Amino acid sequence: MTGRRPLLRAIFDAAVAAAHPNVVLPAHLPVAPRGRIICLAAGKGAAAMAVAAERHYLDTLGFDPARLTGIATTRHGHGVPTRRVKVIEAGHPMPDEAGLKAADDTLQLAATAEADDLMLVLISGGGSANWIAPAHGVSFAQKQQLTHALLRSGAPIGEMNTVRKHLSRIKGGRLARAGQKAEIVTLAISDVPHDDPSAIASGPTVPDPTTLADARAIVAKYKLEVDPAIARALDDAANESCKPGDAAFARASFELIARPASSLKAAVASVKAAGYDVLDLGADLEGEAREVATDHAKLAREARALGRRMAIISGGELTVTVRGQGRGGPNQEYALALADLLKDMEGVAALAGDTDGADGGGGSASDPAGALVDAEVIAAMRAQGLDPQAYLANNDATAFFAATGGLLQTGPTLTNVNDVRVILVD
Repeated sequence: MTGRRPLLRAIFDAAVAAAHPNVVLPAHLPVAPRGRIICLAAGKGAAAMAVAAERHYLDTLGFDPARLTGIATTRHGHGVPTRRVKVIEAGHPMPDEAGLKAADDTLQLAATAEADDLMLVLISGGGSANWIAPAHGVSFAQKQQLTHALLRSGAPIGEMNTVRKHLSRIKGGRLARAGQKAEIVTLAISDVPHDDPSAIASGPTVPDPTTLADARAIVAKYKLEVDPAIARALDDAANESCKPGDAAFARASFELIARPASSLKAAVASVKAAGYDVLDLGADLEGEAREVATDHAKLAREARALGRRMAIISGGELTVTVRGQGRGGPNQEYALALADLLKDMEGVAALAGDTDGADGGGGSASDPAGALVDAEVIAAMRAQGLDPQAYLANNDATAFFAATGGLLQTGPTLTNVNDVRVILVD
């Protein structure tokens, strides 16, 4: 099992590489306009996407640099040097003042768009937190408080974004409304199960099928304690998101340029090249991390019982209902549950990682991408007398894997197509 770490990392890296902006963006960029290109980007891949766009228009097409402008808002530590597009690093998963200002500046720049301009919107996972523009009557602190409650609730990303869209001046189609005089082309890297355009970065340039009533129901479902100002905003018809037929979308188009399924396909190819049979569970798994781990551990034991050399692969975005005081993320919690469930099973190794390079954590570029489980981790666990159940109870997977040498550290990958999980059964 010790020898499986390089293979597990190669599988993960193959998935990430398949979704890098340099690979997926250039072929989808639209023709240059008669007027300006206003590049507005948000998410963990925003700066890298802006660089790829600059290279295409300025170097390949020879577009006049004076006619290219924009703002790319990305997570702290995910910025890269650009020429014409201003990069702003902002908070994720908790929004911060930098994201607040970046969203306001983005809306103001969008409002300057004219008929001959192209508003090029480049979005990737993380955009919901990066672009924070509270609805009128809602303070930044109140929006932060709600985000914190949603993150701890165990709500899947689609439900979180339903609430956030109805408390925003930029999400739910409102960025398109701000720049509707121009042609609007949105190119997106999907980080959500089923690739719903209205859920990626909370759909700033597409119609939103969800409603204020849906948002209120989610708040009630998870028994969230919200500020009275939040409750009033979710009752205010003025905060309904943009729906199909809105004039904002008259000249707007949307295209997915990378999706979790494509990256999982690259991971599957890497596994097959290593000689494993593959059980592909798909790119859209959701659910509580430790519960999904229980299901996958059972599949690993079934493969062993059948004598099969099997790789169990899955994508999607798992959740954690936080009850403890520890640190971690869905991938680390999944891996921690696996460590407990498979600790007595030899010949098995696993990796669970977020393709953006950060799994939960405090918003630092040095946060782990996930974790690995192998013979080394199990041996260190036993040598130190660590109880995985105790760490699970405190949601403290990071501490467990820091102690056992199982943290997956990649740094920012500059893309985001959800999670990749692999269990190798030899």
